[in-house]
Amino acid sequence: MQDKKDIMDNPQLDTPHRNPYKAAFAVLGVGMAAALAGDGYLLVKTNHLRDELNSTRNGAHSQVSQLGDATNAQLAQQNERFELLAQQVKGVDSNASAAIKRARLDAQRQNEEMARKVTEEHSKVTGELAQLNEFKDTAATRFTAVATDVDGVKANVETVKASVATTQSELEKNTTEIRADMKRALGDMGVMSGLIATNAKDLESLRALGERNYFEFDLTKSLGPKRVGDITLVLKKSDVKRNRFTVEVLADDKRVEKKDKTINEPVQLYVSGNMQPYEIVINQVKKDQVSGYLSTPKVKLARR
Repeated sequence: MQDKKDIMDNPQLDTPHRNPYKAAFAVLGVGMAAALAGDGYLLVKTNHLRDELNSTRNGAHSQVSQLGDATNAQLAQQNERFELLAQQVKGVDSNASAAIKRARLDAQRQNEEMARKVTEEHSKVTGELAQLNEFKDTAATRFTAVATDVDGVKANVETVKASVATTQSELEKNTTEIRADMKRALGDMGVMSGLIATNAKDLESLRALGERNYFEFDLTKSLGPKRVGDITLVLKKSDVKRNRFTVEVLADDKRVEKKDKTINEPVQLYVSGNMQPYEIVINQVKKDQVSGYLSTPKVKLARR
């Protein structure tokens, strides 16, 4: 290029060497044409690439826009889910708060009920303790009184012992006197009787001896049978002038007539389960009426 410029500036130089440089210029022209063609191609290619780049960029923008829309939609869905979850959490919190409130109220009621029961039990125990203390005081007072009474009873026992000893001595003395005053008689069955009581005083004395059982009775003919002890008596006849009587005795399902017996005579009969006889003694004879007593043994022994 520098040589071409020098020739153009100095035409004298081109004259002797014109032909050699024509080929160079031709080559140079071809090269420049090729370069221009290459530049055109590159320009076209560049424009094509620019278009592709723009298309790619637009597609990318479109994809980014679509991706943004999808992302926004997902974000919206997530927000909806978050809002739903927040509402659920809020509901759970509300339910939990209500449950906690109810639990607190229940616990408060239970505490109040427990406190009431404790107060009632305390009052009850306090009352029972007061009653126990009162009972203890009363028991102590009674014990003191009983101890005093026991001392008095001991003194009374000693007095009673002395009185019993005296009474026993007097009883033995009276028994001796009774036995001396009263008499025995042979009964109508040929058995010697016990002591015979001829009046109420003698009968009381016999009872005091305690050797036999005594049953007083009055028999009236018009009234019929009368139960005396464990036997039945019926007055059949009474003779006031002669002091005699006739009675019928029902014992062991058997009837026995004791006929024409005298006053104070032991009328005897045996009853099953007794070794000693029963004795009927009439002390008074009236018109159609007699009075006396039945004597039975206290100890029943079977006869052999």
